[in-house]
Amino acid sequence: MSKTDTTIVNTEIKQTKSRTTTLTGNGGELHQTAGKNHPELTTNQGVVIADDQNSLKASVRGPTLLEDFILREKITHFDHERIPERVVHARGTGAHGYFELTHSLEKYTTAKILIETGRQTPVFTRISTVAGGSGSVDTPRDVRGFAVKFYTSEGNWDLVGNNIPVFFIQDAIKFPDLVHAVKMEPDRGFPQAATAHDTFWDFISLTPEAMHMVMWIMSDRTLPRSLRMIEGFGVHSYRLINADGHASFVKFHWRPKAGLQSTIWDETVKIAGADPDFHRRDFFDAIASGDFPEWELAVQLFTQEEADQFPFDHLDATKLIPEELVPLTFIGRMVLDRWPDNFFAETEQVAFCPSHIVPGIDFSNDPLLQGRLFSYLDTQLSRLGSANFHQIPVNAPKCPFANYQRDGHMQMAHATGRVAYEPNSLVKDAPREQPVKGFKSMAEPVAGDKGRIRPESFADHYSQARQFYASQNETEQAHIIAALIFELSKVEHPHISEAMVGHMLHINEELARRVAVGLGIKVLPVAPPVLVEVQDLPASPALQLIDKMKDTLAGRVVGILIAEGSDASALEKLKAAVTSADAKYKVIAPRINGIHLSDGTETKVDGQLAGSPSVIFDAIALVLSSESAKKLEHDMTSIDFVRDAYSHLKAIAYDKGGDILLKAACINKDVAVISTDKLKDFLTAAKTRQWNREKLVRPLV
Repeated sequence: MSKTDTTIVNTEIKQTKSRTTTLTGNGGELHQTAGKNHPELTTNQGVVIADDQNSLKASVRGPTLLEDFILREKITHFDHERIPERVVHARGTGAHGYFELTHSLEKYTTAKILIETGRQTPVFTRISTVAGGSGSVDTPRDVRGFAVKFYTSEGNWDLVGNNIPVFFIQDAIKFPDLVHAVKMEPDRGFPQAATAHDTFWDFISLTPEAMHMVMWIMSDRTLPRSLRMIEGFGVHSYRLINADGHASFVKFHWRPKAGLQSTIWDETVKIAGADPDFHRRDFFDAIASGDFPEWELAVQLFTQEEADQFPFDHLDATKLIPEELVPLTFIGRMVLDRWPDNFFAETEQVAFCPSHIVPGIDFSNDPLLQGRLFSYLDTQLSRLGSANFHQIPVNAPKCPFANYQRDGHMQMAHATGRVAYEPNSLVKDAPREQPVKGFKSMAEPVAGDKGRIRPESFADHYSQARQFYASQNETEQAHIIAALIFELSKVEHPHISEAMVGHMLHINEELARRVAVGLGIKVLPVAPPVLVEVQDLPASPALQLIDKMKDTLAGRVVGILIAEGSDASALEKLKAAVTSADAKYKVIAPRINGIHLSDGTETKVDGQLAGSPSVIFDAIALVLSSESAKKLEHDMTSIDFVRDAYSHLKAIAYDKGGDILLKAACINKDVAVISTDKLKDFLTAAKTRQWNREKLVRPLV
């Protein structure tokens, strides 16, 4: 038996009758084998596939090989499944801006974008959901794509990542399976942009490597308040190459100036109904008002020798490097200050490819990244219809470029002369190689047997999932539990939910127990066997969200409910106080025009009450006359406006009339339900959610 044949260990894993027998590989991945009622899996040419879990690599931790026709066929077919909509990341929001380097990395790289401080490099950034189509809503529970195109002086560099630092799978050959599982079920065409269904959780329950990512997607990270308030991650390890040819590894992080903030699940669902374009509108409004979204760029830098000491493999995309282990170095900032002139021409036609890098940056052997280097280019060829997609203005470099590529569909360049090849001697000014400044890959030795291999260092699927859960505070853990119960309650096949609870036992027994109780599972299932003992890694406070929120109201919006006869002086004081806190306000009323204040003046109204529910605001204030309040207390829209704000843990300011509405809504006052006489206290409370209130409004927590 060859070495490549031994990558599947002959150890059967016992499962329920409704689940097929599997074999496990060296990396702990599951291999379902043919037999009985299960036919052999083949390529489109009828070739039987021996291993559908691993791409073909030059060695156990080496790069993926171009000769892997199985990987290329599978990825190519997947890339061409949608025309012209993106298969994933179809719904996106994009903007122009610039990147300014503040800290040089000249010690580590020759890339000018990372060594020339003070220079402002143009960028185009697109942030997107993953699972839904282009017509889906902005606010599902979902990962957000975070892609930045740097138009550098040395060519375009695309940093293509997510708002979560890890991913579901370890090998790119599984990406089509993951997306097929999460997308609408093919026999019924629903659910749209949702993971709460059988095919997704069936796949996840059979993919132990996904458990770390499951903790992230069930956390509040996937329910962002605003696209301006999310982090971004390059996910993979990349390499930086310096002038001496020495290499360091690097991971990229984006940190929002506005700070992190999420929504409550019930609030998220209601926002989707009130405004399906909530995130896109928020981004547009911020840029239009001059409140430009901004992020800091940070890096984690480490050597191969340091990586060898990590208690995980950094080439495994299901793992992160805790900031406590490798601290962040902040090197620059990105400001997005211009909305596209034409949404289709730019946001829809922008084409990101991880393979777009510049001299001084190189790839690692992460097998997920290796597959993406092929897949993204292939996708753009299909979606944009031509190998000339780089000539679309939003994709074109802003530095000179020249080569001998000619013709093709949608060719816009007007190449002249008789030469379209090199080397040549017929043209005196023909472009030629530049061995000094040109791109060079790192000269990395590769030793070992090629094969469909997953390293044994990839086999620990639960330690970082356990670390993430343990790092969350009590409220965040409760939200993860509630999310898992909600999602798995939509699963029709009980064995899938039971299998997921079994996985949770490796993460945290209390987590598994509480989810089981919520699903009505009376007996905890047996945890699946593991190849590597689960470690108790130290908690990482950097993985929290709530405790990392900034103490600020900047960039947030306060909804002010008024009606006929509202106190004009109180309204003006409230507006001024909100503005002084660098926040915005919107005045809401039962009708859009004809609202007169106590001084007889007619005031501008920004939104009609029924179309402006409190879910779209960060805090609310009630400025009402007693007469108007008595009318509104019989209006369920008004009652919902107040109740939802209280239920979603927001601060509420009220005057004498507002108090009437609070009583009608049966609101129990707490420290964040504050009289308009105490505006300073209200603005302080409005900076955060009232997490202590949650136990009163959601018993599960």
